[in-house]
Amino acid sequence: MAEHANVALTINGELHELTVDTRTSLLDLLREHLGLTGAKKGCDHGQCGACTVLIDGRRANSCLALAVAHDGAQIVTVEGLAESGSLHPLQAAFIERDAFQCGYCTPGQLCSAVGMLDEAAAGWPSYVSRDLDAPRLDVHEIRERMSGNICRCGAYPNIVAAIEDVA
Repeated sequence: MAEHANVALTINGELHELTVDTRTSLLDLLREHLGLTGAKKGCDHGQCGACTVLIDGRRANSCLALAVAHDGAQIVTVEGLAESGSLHPLQAAFIERDAFQCGYCTPGQLCSAVGMLDEAAAGWPSYVSRDLDAPRLDVHEIRERMSGNICRCGAYPNIVAAIEDVA
């Protein structure tokens, strides 16, 4: 018999209180319970990044996150990146640079890029950081920091260029 629990999540600035099966992933809660279909179910194993969202400001694969484990969290999906009717700078840069082809990975790429830029601004180094005191977001840094997000179409040059424009 399945167990159920109450969970309260603030998603894109709006509080949602739901009763869910304790096995429900955050991705399934977003897509199936709330109709927020921006985060995509790609591999459902945390390997592709198509489901990336921001949980309390940090990027995470929502397919691996149990909804009940994030009770009280602030969640931002691709639907919540735009503010006051204006695209997030990364969304605008992705359009300007044509940083997508089929678009399936784009929501995860955008959320991951937002989180990655925040990590870099906070001084978090990556595997390829040359200067740990001031990591510079060059092409190598961006590629390394975005390596958890796969684009099957191969739009990486334009994705990296869009992120570099905003960085």
